[in-house]
Amino acid sequence: MRAYTSVWRLRFLLGLQYRTAAFAGIATQLFFGFIFIMIYIAFYEHGAGGAPIDLPDLISYTWLQQIFLTLIMLWYRDNEIFRLITSGNIAYELCRPCGIYGFWYAKLLGQRLAGASLRCLPLLPIALLLPEPYRLGFPPSIANLGLFILSLAIGLLIVVSVSMLLYISVFWTMSPVGSTLLISIAGEFFAGMVIPVPLMPEWLQKIVNFLPFRWTADFPFRVYTGHIPEREALLGIAAQLAWIVVLIGFGQWLLSRALRRTVIQGG
Repeated sequence: MRAYTSVWRLRFLLGLQYRTAAFAGIATQLFFGFIFIMIYIAFYEHGAGGAPIDLPDLISYTWLQQIFLTLIMLWYRDNEIFRLITSGNIAYELCRPCGIYGFWYAKLLGQRLAGASLRCLPLLPIALLLPEPYRLGFPPSIANLGLFILSLAIGLLIVVSVSMLLYISVFWTMSPVGSTLLISIAGEFFAGMVIPVPLMPEWLQKIVNFLPFRWTADFPFRVYTGHIPEREALLGIAAQLAWIVVLIGFGQWLLSRALRRTVIQGG
């Protein structure tokens, strides 16, 4: 564990150096946050009524998407890992006195946490201090806040576990373009990043509930707003933990299969 902790800490500290990119990201996320909220306000003002989620909760949902985007987006990738696989330099990774899966997992986790730290801390107070109706609301109780933090942290582990499958797939495809685009687009849609899950038709929500993606974003954000009750949130956290076990187990098995078939050219 000391090796994995060390690589996580080093990647976290390295990620904190990209402050300019973080400031650009903050401006972009504020812009898109306002755009989405204005669309939802117009939709609710001219809709027929009976929406499955209240407008203040939907506004908070939108701001949480933007604030924690670095933690939940699937198109965030480490090109260094892709180069290691496609160039044959994966041989250097095999020489490390630790498992590749855990090493990469800790590395990706540190990168995401560093990027989120640079963006979340400035964005959160801004969203909380905005005038109505654009303001990020507070959770209805301390319990909701605690469950939100826990579910968001577990959701981050699910995101990294899914990302690991993307990297492992490159052992067969030798190109990250196709798998990254496919999983990123599908994952963001089913996570509620394009259309919030409560606004989807019921038949589509049934499909979403059978996939791991909604547990990374939609579930924690609705726990924050209180749209998901506390008892249901506890059951959801149990489902999140089950998905982590499944995804990590499958990822480790898939990586072991990939490494047995790996051929490294050269001396």
